[in-house]
Amino acid sequence: MRTGLSLVILCAAAMLPACSSKKTDNQQIISAQQDKALQGLEDSLRNIAGAYPGEIGVALITDRGDTLTVNNEDKYPLMSVFKLHQAISICRLFEKEGRSLDTVVSIDRTSLNPHTWSPMLKEIPGDPIKISIKDLLRYTLAQSDNNASNWLFENVEGVQQTDSLIATIIPRESFRLSVTEAEMWDNHELSYDNHSSPLGATILINRLFNDSITGKENADFIRTTLQECKTATDRIAAPFAGRENVAIGHKTGSGFRNEAGILSAHNDVAHIILPSRRSYSLAVLVKDFNGSEAEAASAISRISSAVYQAMEKQERQ
Repeated sequence: MRTGLSLVILCAAAMLPACSSKKTDNQQIISAQQDKALQGLEDSLRNIAGAYPGEIGVALITDRGDTLTVNNEDKYPLMSVFKLHQAISICRLFEKEGRSLDTVVSIDRTSLNPHTWSPMLKEIPGDPIKISIKDLLRYTLAQSDNNASNWLFENVEGVQQTDSLIATIIPRESFRLSVTEAEMWDNHELSYDNHSSPLGATILINRLFNDSITGKENADFIRTTLQECKTATDRIAAPFAGRENVAIGHKTGSGFRNEAGILSAHNDVAHIILPSRRSYSLAVLVKDFNGSEAEAASAISRISSAVYQAMEKQERQ
């Protein structure tokens, strides 16, 4: 297993906060201190990643423009993390066409999969189901509803169109979307066809919270909904349990097990705002994990805790 880690300071204004090419002596000292804090994080992440029976990729972008990656190849199955990509793309589509996310649609209940993960199907009675596009997106983002995502792909915007739109926001070489939840349900091996590097996923959520990649109203809606996410609080969010004034917006994804019992994926991608107003974006993608879901979540939680401690150390310098 490779656990090599690189530390990069990026100055790409289109993706991250701007970096000045000229620094005062004081700014150079501060930058060196930041690098030192993140170099200490490097060893921690390498040790954590190497302690588990699977491949773990990590990417961090801080509000000071520092970027850190470990195992950053574009090959991690996204699973339901791709519902973030879908929501951003649909918001852009509706803005382009001058349509409102409050548009109400009717969904034939018998067209939905009663066996897949779908809180919507259980919570909304009647046939047809009458629901707004905004509430469909709320189900996909906050509760990772598969039926809601499948219906949107089939009736609003296809997965190929979503893939093309997101490629205008993050590097094309950092991800690929090819299949829907329904297709992955029918053939679990197709889960690997929706893939990303950790940095690709981190850039997307970082841009969502810091740049104008959608209109303000829709951006605020997605950000708020991610902060209301009810799934997998034992991953990136775990170290912040009980802490006040920490805002965490995140999207999770969980994979299938193959015949050998290997878990294809266990993911979390988040934007964290600390009480000090420092903020950072973090993705932890776990692939081909030969252990329990609890162990995979523990790996993500430990990485999140190590990053948080490094951010606190950087703040004290």
